[in-house]
Amino acid sequence: MDESPLAKSQEFDKIDMSETIPEHSLKSNGVTPKRVEKSAEEHLNGPDQILPSDVITTCDPAGCVKLQMGSYGITSTTPLSIPGLLMRAVKRHPDVVALAAKDSNNQWMKYTYSDYLREVRNVAKAFLKLGLERHHTVCILGFNSPEWFIADVAAIFAGGLACGIYTTNSAEACKYCAENSRANIIVVQDQKQLEKILSVRKELPLVKAIIQYEGEPTEPDVLSWSKLCELGEAESDEQLDNILKTIGVNQACTIVYTSGTVGNPKGVMLSHDNMAYDAMTVLERIGDVESGKEIIVSYLPLSHVAAQMVDIYLTMMCSASVYFADKEALKGSLVNVLQEVQPTRFLAVPRIYEKIHEKMLSIGARNGAVKKWLAQWAKGHGLKHTMDLMNGTPSNTWGYWLSSILVLGKIRAALGFTRCRTLVSAAAPISPDTKSYFMSLDMPIMEAFGMSESSGAHTLTDYNRFNLSTVGYALPGVETKIDNPDQNGEGEICMRGRHIFMGYLNEEAKTAEAKDEDGWLHSGDIGKIDDKELMYITGRIKEILITAGGENVPPVQIEYLVKSELPNLSNVVLIGDKKKFLTLLVTLKTEMDKDSGAPLDKLDYSVKSWLKSLGCKEYETLSEVLEAGPEPKLMKDIQDGIERANKHAVSNAQRIQKFAILPADLSIPTGELGPTLKLKRSVITKKYEDLIEKMYS
Repeated sequence: MDESPLAKSQEFDKIDMSETIPEHSLKSNGVTPKRVEKSAEEHLNGPDQILPSDVITTCDPAGCVKLQMGSYGITSTTPLSIPGLLMRAVKRHPDVVALAAKDSNNQWMKYTYSDYLREVRNVAKAFLKLGLERHHTVCILGFNSPEWFIADVAAIFAGGLACGIYTTNSAEACKYCAENSRANIIVVQDQKQLEKILSVRKELPLVKAIIQYEGEPTEPDVLSWSKLCELGEAESDEQLDNILKTIGVNQACTIVYTSGTVGNPKGVMLSHDNMAYDAMTVLERIGDVESGKEIIVSYLPLSHVAAQMVDIYLTMMCSASVYFADKEALKGSLVNVLQEVQPTRFLAVPRIYEKIHEKMLSIGARNGAVKKWLAQWAKGHGLKHTMDLMNGTPSNTWGYWLSSILVLGKIRAALGFTRCRTLVSAAAPISPDTKSYFMSLDMPIMEAFGMSESSGAHTLTDYNRFNLSTVGYALPGVETKIDNPDQNGEGEICMRGRHIFMGYLNEEAKTAEAKDEDGWLHSGDIGKIDDKELMYITGRIKEILITAGGENVPPVQIEYLVKSELPNLSNVVLIGDKKKFLTLLVTLKTEMDKDSGAPLDKLDYSVKSWLKSLGCKEYETLSEVLEAGPEPKLMKDIQDGIERANKHAVSNAQRIQKFAILPADLSIPTGELGPTLKLKRSVITKKYEDLIEKMYS
C-alpha cells in the first residue's frame, strides 16, 4: 500500500499511540496517560488535534466544543480522531482482516486493514471530486456491508459528516434526513432504496451525486461503486491530506438521527472524541481484549448508534475483524453466519436473544423424556457455575465439566458461540427470564444502557458485579446522577463525560432541554442506583401514564412483570393514560413473512405448545384462537399470569384490571415497532382505539 504523506508526517508520529490507549486488555496499568494540549497556533496539524473552543455545546455542524477531559486517569487520555484511529490500526495490524463479506459465489471477500485504509482514502478523494463540502454529509441508505463502512469513514476523512438512514424509512423520511443534514452525496444499496431518493431528488438541491453500491445502476446520473472507486484512484492525495490536517477531534464526525415515535427525528451530532472515547471505555469494561484477534458479525442497522459504535469504531479501536451477515439475517439466516464465523463477541437487541430463547425451548419441547432430563440437569449445573463465578466462588465441579461436554458445549456450537467470550444486549431492556436462561447455558449476557446522545453505552454489566435486574454500572471515567429522586431513590438518570453529544443539529432549544449548562445529559429515563453502584431502569418520563385519578404509572416496569410471568406472550402494551384503571393489550407469537417481516396468522410453535399444555384443542392460526371466544383456557392462563404480576403492584392504581388479545402481532413493517423494536405507543393506541374503548365501556 502506498502511504499518504500525512501517514508519514511528523505530525502523525507526534502522539505515542501505544501510550494513548493500551493495546490488549485496555485495563489501567497504574500509569497516568499523557495529556496533550495544543495551542491555537498549532491547529493545522490534524487530524488528532484539539481545536480551540470555550463552549461545551454547539448545534453548528462546523462548530467545535471544549473536551471534558480530566487531569488524571482515563479521562485524561489523549484524544484520537476517526482517521487517526484507522491509521493506528494499520500501523499495528496492517495484514489483519478488517472486513469480510460474501460475494456472488458465496465466497468470503476480505479486506485487510491496509486495504481498508486504501479504499477509504480513494472513496474520500472521489467524494471531494464529486463536490462534498466541509461539514456537509454523506447519507448512507442500505444494509450492512464493506461499502457502508468505507463510505462512512471516507466521508469523515474528507472533512464531511457521515449519516446513516434506516432502510425502513419512507421516501419522505429519507428526504428529511438528507435535507436537514445538508447532504451533498447519498449512497444507496440497491434499486429499492434508490427509488426512494429519486422520488424526492428534485427537493434536494444540495445533493450533487448518488452512488449505488449493489448491482449496476439503471439511471444515467447514478454512479456505481466501481466507478466511484476509479474516480478516487485517479485523484492525487494533496487535497485530501490538506483537509485531514484541518480536522479536530472536538468537531462532529457523524450525525445519528433518533428514531423518534412522534415528529421529525433529531440529528445527534457526535464528535471524533465522543465516539473514540466511548469505544475505549467499553473495551476497558469488557477487558481481556486481544488486539488483532477479535471477530464480530455485523447485522444490526448501522443507522443506530449501538451498531455504529461497536461495528465500525470499537472494532477499529482493537483491530477486530468484521464479518457481514446477509440482509436476511433478522429473518433467520443469522445463525448460519454465526456458525461459520464463530465470533468472539456478539451484540444483539433483546428480541434477538428472546427469539433464540424461544427457538431453544421449542426444540426442547420436542425431545423425549431422557433428553429433557439431561438438558435440565446440564442447565442446572450451567446456572450454578455462572452464579458461582459472579459471586467470586470457584466452580469447576465434575457436574459442570460433564454437562459442558454432553450438552452445553454442543448448544454453544449450534448457536455459533463456541469462541464467544462476551454477549451484549443493547437498545432496549431485556427480560430477566431470558437473561437467566442464557446463564443456564453458561452464556451470561452483559446489558448496556445508553442512548444516541451518549455515543452508545453509558453503563455496562460486569461479570464480577452482576444482577439480573440491572443494566450494570457506569463505564470508566463517566459520571451519573439521579435528578430529583423520590423517597425510593428514583429520579431522572443524568449523564456526563467525554462521550456526551455536542448538540442537536440546528436545534438549540431542544439541545438546551437535553443538555444543561454544566454538561449533564438529561436522559428522560427514570431509574435508581443501589449501594453497589448498579443502575436500575424503572421507566421513562415521557412514557409515564397518568391515570384519570392523577396516579403516575411507569408502563415499562409493569410490562416486564407481565412478560416474566407469561414468557410465551410476544408483546404486552399497558394502557391507562387519562383512564380510570389500567388495561393491557397482548399479542401471541405468530410466524413472520420471510420477505416482508410482517406477522402472519399462523401460530408460532411455542404458542401451539403452550395451548396444548393448557388442554386446548389444536389451533393452527391466531384467527381460530380469537374466534373461539377467545379460547377460554388461554384467557384464564393469561389472567392468572396478570394476577401474579399484580401482586407486585405498589398501589391499587397500578393493578391491571382487564386485557385483550390483539388480532396480529406487532412488527416494524406494520408500524407498531421502531427500528430497534421499541413499542410505538401512540401508533398502537391509535390503531386499536376501538378495542381499547371496549375494555373501558
